[in-house]
Amino acid sequence: MEHLKIFTQLIASELHLQEHAVENTLKLLDEGCTIPFISRYRKERTGGLDEVQITAISNRLTGLQEIAKRKETVVKTITEQGKMTAELQKRINDCWESTTLEDIYLPYKPKRRTRAQVAREQGLEPLATLLMLQREQHPETAAKRFVKGDITDTEQALQGAKDIIAEQVSEEERSRNQIRSAFRREAFIVSKVVKAKKDTDEAAKYSDYFDWEEPLKRCSSHRLLAMRRGESEGILQVSITIDDDEAVSRLQRNYVRGNGACQRLVAEAVEDGYKRLLCPSIETEFANLSKEKADEDAIKVFTENLRQLLLGAPLGQKRVMGIDPGFRTGCKVVCLDAQGNLLHHEAIFPHPPVNHRMQATVHVQQMIADYHIEAIAIGNGTASRETKDFVVDTLKSYPTTPTLPKIFVVSEDGASVYSASATAREEFPDEDVTVRGAVSIGRRLMDPLAELVKIDPKSIGVGQYQHDVDQTKLKHSLDQTVESCVNLVGVNLNTASQHLLMYVSGLGPVLAKNIVDYRRENGAFTSRAQLKKVPRLGPAAFQQCAGFLRITEAKNPLDNSAVHPESYAVVEQMAKDCHCSVADLISNKEKRSQIDIRHYVTDTIGLPTLTDIMKELEKPGRDPREQIEEFEFDPNVQTTEDLHEGMELPGIVTNITNFGAFVDIGVHQDGLVHISQLADKYVSDPTQVVRLHQHVRVRVLEVDLRRHRISLSMKGVSQ
Repeated sequence: MEHLKIFTQLIASELHLQEHAVENTLKLLDEGCTIPFISRYRKERTGGLDEVQITAISNRLTGLQEIAKRKETVVKTITEQGKMTAELQKRINDCWESTTLEDIYLPYKPKRRTRAQVAREQGLEPLATLLMLQREQHPETAAKRFVKGDITDTEQALQGAKDIIAEQVSEEERSRNQIRSAFRREAFIVSKVVKAKKDTDEAAKYSDYFDWEEPLKRCSSHRLLAMRRGESEGILQVSITIDDDEAVSRLQRNYVRGNGACQRLVAEAVEDGYKRLLCPSIETEFANLSKEKADEDAIKVFTENLRQLLLGAPLGQKRVMGIDPGFRTGCKVVCLDAQGNLLHHEAIFPHPPVNHRMQATVHVQQMIADYHIEAIAIGNGTASRETKDFVVDTLKSYPTTPTLPKIFVVSEDGASVYSASATAREEFPDEDVTVRGAVSIGRRLMDPLAELVKIDPKSIGVGQYQHDVDQTKLKHSLDQTVESCVNLVGVNLNTASQHLLMYVSGLGPVLAKNIVDYRRENGAFTSRAQLKKVPRLGPAAFQQCAGFLRITEAKNPLDNSAVHPESYAVVEQMAKDCHCSVADLISNKEKRSQIDIRHYVTDTIGLPTLTDIMKELEKPGRDPREQIEEFEFDPNVQTTEDLHEGMELPGIVTNITNFGAFVDIGVHQDGLVHISQLADKYVSDPTQVVRLHQHVRVRVLEVDLRRHRISLSMKGVSQ
């Protein structure tokens, strides 16, 4: 890899990591290894770096490669102008910071026709140089020599010279760094309402920012993104400012020496350069930097929420009834087998205005009996509380059985997006969107990860200003998160959908489709080795994916574990040394306790990998996700009118942002637990206190019916 040494040193220094670990990680990434594969199966080479560290290395590598590419353009442009020098070439070669690189390039960067360029074409550069020397006592007299052609008088000549000086000042690195430092120290972000929009309905949600000012360095990401959204909608005017007079005065001290006519002209040029060129440029730079930082914070919140959602507790392979609740259009009910296949669907109308409650009760009871339903998943949207109450009543009147189905309320965010998608049409070409949505709700209960990977993460409803952030960076980060979660859990090779398989390390859309096609034509896989027969799945892809795929009924029990095929030989040797089979080694704790893993260390397998193998033999293919829990809202609270201050209620965390957590308390309107109300101690990051879909208890602080806002607190509330 080009620049490997310098990239290694820069990344190791920035991330405070060992150089050899970074270098090996960069080499593995260059070889096409995925982040999940490196973190799990190459610990010896990376010194045990985790996914977060490897992701940081990968992201920084991308940034440095972009700078390297930009350098090529810079060098080519300056060289073609005939202005490249050995010193300038060295400065560019040694520079790995994009802002500095752009400052170096700025004087040589091709521009649209500026006032300074026009002045140079008119032959006024010598006059500008004369003024900058500040020795001429009568600059007007000197300017007379330049009155010719398009220059009609000395005033025009002097103005052209000042334009040249203004541009020079604005492009000098010293000037730019000086103003940059001022912005870094003392910049304020200011937001004002556009008067014409002040009293409109769409402006009301931005009322907090109609006359707002705060230091830029203290502006939180959610406030900045809110202001920028208001600006893009034409409701707010947002600017970043410093003390202009002080900034001009500092700059003039760099360029103006003494008093006199020349000095006065140079001072005017410096002020013009600052106000017309330099300040707008640095303001734009800081607007972009602050937006990038806000984007990073928002993307971090989104990815953490998505991770928690994807790793939500699964019910497992049970026969499930999925219900998409509704009033006027009724509730769409589906019955699924333990693999999530659709067995039956119908609509029931237990609520007004149709209100066929008795008929609906009979139908639900009949479906439970006919399809041996073990659990019921109800979407959390419109009519969710009412539908759950109906199902509870239905089960109460159900003929006595050893076990009644358990009831779970499931988030239906994004279900409508899935139901209208090409994926849903492919899965259920003969069913309408309501049936597909109900199937998605049922499957989410069985395995949230397997179902949610089919939906664009931005449609799942767990973000913060997700449509305002850099969409390329957001997609990259979300894709990495999905890949991380899928590979952490592992995938059943014989039941996984194409959508789930495409996130497995080393696969992607084409190989995922080829695996599903091969499975359809040849039946279930009986070993991981069979993967090598899948079209286009070569040795490199097999190495990357095999450890993350599980075969539950495989002849070799290691095929249903996270032990990589490249390590099968060492496990077989362990079993041989214990005079038993691999299956015996897995089932017999006493046999495993006899193993001293130090005896199996080789040039390629070290203690980290051997330790992981022993953990896996203890619980092969274990699911790292938590067990699912049932939940009940307070039966006495149905609407916001039922709420009063001081009331303590159970709730479910539905979304987490930088400023707090939103909690569903069963009144069709989520309440906000502000970050200051999350705990009895100071909280800087809400994710350290709560997680998505966590069951919590909250106290009602305030109910604002007009603005549809509910303020909640977890302070002093026992959890």
